[in-house]
Amino acid sequence: MSDALRLVQLLKSKNYMISFAESATGGLLASSIVDIPLASSVLAESLVTYSNEAKIKYLGVNSKTIEEYNVVSEEVTYEMAKGLNKLTNSNICVSVSGVAGPTGGTKEIPVGTICFGFYINGDIKTTTMHFTGERNEVRAKARDYVFSELLKILGD
Repeated sequence: MSDALRLVQLLKSKNYMISFAESATGGLLASSIVDIPLASSVLAESLVTYSNEAKIKYLGVNSKTIEEYNVVSEEVTYEMAKGLNKLTNSNICVSVSGVAGPTGGTKEIPVGTICFGFYINGDIKTTTMHFTGERNEVRAKARDYVFSELLKILGD
């Protein structure tokens, strides 16, 4: 059974709604949930906020946070997750920002760096992971990481 299916079933059993604010994953998280027939019972809303302007406009990310910490930072994914919850009121709000490659990386933030924000019933946890592979492999690994983490956190 796929992690996406297990997650949808777990969310349904807890009567939780989930929302995503995706940058580096470009809608892959939401799309993977929508692949599951029960998606409509757990997926509230999802936004692809690829540009800095979209993060600011829709999620309320402070432009100073982006300037000070970089858009690929836990500080930004924290604000993304918090803003997404304000917008959707979902139990679970996941935000993703990163550099999937093949270009765009720097010495400080190399290709494969992905930051995550997990808003779960009022608590926000952030983390950064470093994945290897081609662009779409990095995106898929980020998706798999999110689903795996949510299953752990929610107690599957």
